[in-house]
Amino acid sequence: MQEYMEAVHELINGQNSIIAAVIYVLSVIALWKVFNKAGEHGFWAFIPIVNLYKMCKIADGNGWKCLLYLIPIVNVIYYFIMNIKMAKAFGKGTLFGILLTLLPIPFVYILGFGSAEYRGAR
Repeated sequence: MQEYMEAVHELINGQNSIIAAVIYVLSVIALWKVFNKAGEHGFWAFIPIVNLYKMCKIADGNGWKCLLYLIPIVNVIYYFIMNIKMAKAFGKGTLFGILLTLLPIPFVYILGFGSAEYRGAR
């Protein structure tokens, strides 16, 4: 019985890894398109820390504000603010920015593959 449980546990861990890899690839594809629309090289979407810097630069005009993510509690507040600014930089409203925060993958796809055009950081 214990061997069976270990086999199930290994299978679940393997499936989690596959799911995580799929989510990562989907995120990179969406960010690649968003970066291209904003005039950045899409390749930066593959590098985790750099893509955060580039997203802050696109949304806020200053990439160094991504250091705010290192401060507890402030990082959650800035995440909401940054996503609202990202939505506005692409001509979308505040509600879109909130939804971008809560459901990032589909809404980044909407930014990347939709008709939204980059208007610049405000």
